[in-house]
Amino acid sequence: MRTQFGETMNDLLDTDPSTALVLAEISRQMFERAIEREPDRVINVGIREQLLVSTAAGLALTGLRPVAHTFGAFLVERAFEQVKLDFSHQDVGGVLVSAGGSFDWPAGGYTHMSPGDVALLDTLPGWTVHVPGRAEEADRVLRDAVAGTGRVYIRLSTAANRVAVPSRPGRFQVVRRGVGGTVLAVGPTLDAVLAATQDRDVTVLYATTVRPFDAQTLRATLGRPAVAVVEPYLAGTSARQVSDALRSVPHRLLGLGVGSEELRRYGTPREHERAHGLDAASLRRSLDDFLLRPAAAA
Repeated sequence: MRTQFGETMNDLLDTDPSTALVLAEISRQMFERAIEREPDRVINVGIREQLLVSTAAGLALTGLRPVAHTFGAFLVERAFEQVKLDFSHQDVGGVLVSAGGSFDWPAGGYTHMSPGDVALLDTLPGWTVHVPGRAEEADRVLRDAVAGTGRVYIRLSTAANRVAVPSRPGRFQVVRRGVGGTVLAVGPTLDAVLAATQDRDVTVLYATTVRPFDAQTLRATLGRPAVAVVEPYLAGTSARQVSDALRSVPHRLLGLGVGSEELRRYGTPREHERAHGLDAASLRRSLDDFLLRPAAAA
């Protein structure tokens, strides 16, 4: 996805003079030519993430459409005050594109992990949040975001589904229909969710856009009112959105994702997935316990 971001962003910089890019060293190698050709629109501020966000917001005030890019831990968490004040408080639009997912580079340590980024952005109004599951999906949401005027966060990861799923912008895609409950798979969790539910009679929805939350599709496809959300970031991040969508329906809800406990061994991304219960085998156990056992007991 990060490679696709470089290709798409370079194309946008070449074809749209209203587009600007602000970097903080990360991914600079992808934009060396653009930095030389457009020094007023492609700016590398060095390892100064707060300045990264403030510079992008300043470019927005001049009428440009800025894209700010670095690891999620630096872009959202370290520079959150600037996101809050320079974008949200000043009510200007822009696009934040993160890399690193929740734990794409465990060797970088906890400073480079950002499982709480979407939950943190949820404290601010008016942000659209995309979590693509493939490079093709990242290309589409980036182009749409740059063509728009609002505040957009695009969360990129090295984790990816095997195939892209056609979907309408902002809507959940119905991948499978069933009557035993609903599982919402966000971004790159879809393959593991499909493997975990391959012989279970459940509805599987796929989300690449999580904010705004597509309550309409969730309600329209709801059978048995038991919903599990599988997110590649902090577990339970979308619990309030599900509850709001189903406020008139008595329902049960399970949030699966990255736990809040810090894992103090580097390991690999796959090992972190297993430790947080996001691999197919762990998801199957969690989903069966939630969706099947209550039905059998009843």
